[in-house]
This record gives sequence, C-alpha cells and structure tokens, in this order.
Amino acid sequence: MSARDEILRRIDRIVPARPAAEVARSYTEIDRSYLRQHHGDGILDLFAERVAHYRATVRTVTAAELPGAVAEALASRPGLYGVPGGLPGAWVAEAEQGWLVRDPAVADLDGLAGAITACAAGIAETGTIVLDHGPDQGPRALSLVPDYHLIVVTAGQVAADVPEALERLDPARPMTFVSGPSATSDIELSRVEGVHGPRTLDVLLLH
Repeated sequence: MSARDEILRRIDRIVPARPAAEVARSYTEIDRSYLRQHHGDGILDLFAERVAHYRATVRTVTAAELPGAVAEALASRPGLYGVPGGLPGAWVAEAEQGWLVRDPAVADLDGLAGAITACAAGIAETGTIVLDHGPDQGPRALSLVPDYHLIVVTAGQVAADVPEALERLDPARPMTFVSGPSATSDIELSRVEGVHGPRTLDVLLLH
C-alpha cells in the first residue's frame, strides 16, 4: 500500500464515503438561482481586456497567423521551451525547432526559458484561464516552474462567466486557474511577480 492509499484509508475511517446516489442528489439540490451570466455580447473583447488588466500580454490571431505569432513570441526571448506532447504541431511549425523540448522531465523544467500550452477554458468576467492538464497542456509543473508561459486560447473556449466555464470542465481533473502572471503583494504591500509561477504571461487568442 502506498503512502497516498494509506492516507486516504485513514480519512475514509474518519469520514465514511456517502453512497453515489446520495452525492448526486445533494449536487442537484444546490440552489442555482444566482445570476449565472453577466455578459451576453463582446465576450472575447472583455476576456482580452480582463486578461490584460492582470499585466498579461494578449494578442488576437487567426489560425493562419498563429504559427508566426508563436515563433515571434519565442524569438523575443531565445531559449528552450517545454511543449506538451499533445500540443498541435502546426502551432509551433514556424518556431525554431531546436528550441522545443517535447514532454520535458520535471528535473529539467527549471532550465527552460518558458512553456507553450493550450488551455481548457477561459473566463471573460474574471480574465481567468483554466488548465486541466490534458495532453495539450502537460503536467501542472510545466505551467508553474518556467519563468515564461505562452498560452493559446481558442475563441470557443471562452465562457462569459464562472458558472458557464465550470459546466465545461471535468471536476475530477486537476485544474489550475491562471489570472495573469504569478504575483503577490503580501510583503509590505509591494507587488512581486514570479513568486509562485511564471513572471511573464503571454496569451494568443485564436479567433
């Protein structure tokens, strides 16, 4: 038995698991009369505005422009970039191939200049990008350790608000919510970036 299994076994002894039917019933009984969508039009413009508010760089591109935009972003900061195995090859077709490291090992992440990933969803109201670490996003460490993160968000992935975005996500998957570059103001109210994740975040909004 692994340490994880032992910990979960001890938790189950303290808090017995409820029958699946009871869990499902309690979920459907949640009061959802709250406002579920604050915006109907201009979702993509709002998303770009809110993401930029968090000091991220946002650029809207077409499918034909995307490979060139990726190559341009990488050329501005030469180095090695981690690329998830499931990221579409066409997205990085114009980038310097010698700079791309497919599925880098965790031990090598600290030596990378950055990472390029897709995402699972975007939230216009909060300017948040959600990663569920599928094949085109890679493990959570890939999005947290390198100092630079380039995320491609497709227009169809952008939801107006949080409830709509959550309905598109699988709660069983590990999720990372990204609202701009990593930053904290805990120390004497001075903003410090890059403490818990990438110092620089670039977003390509694929329209």
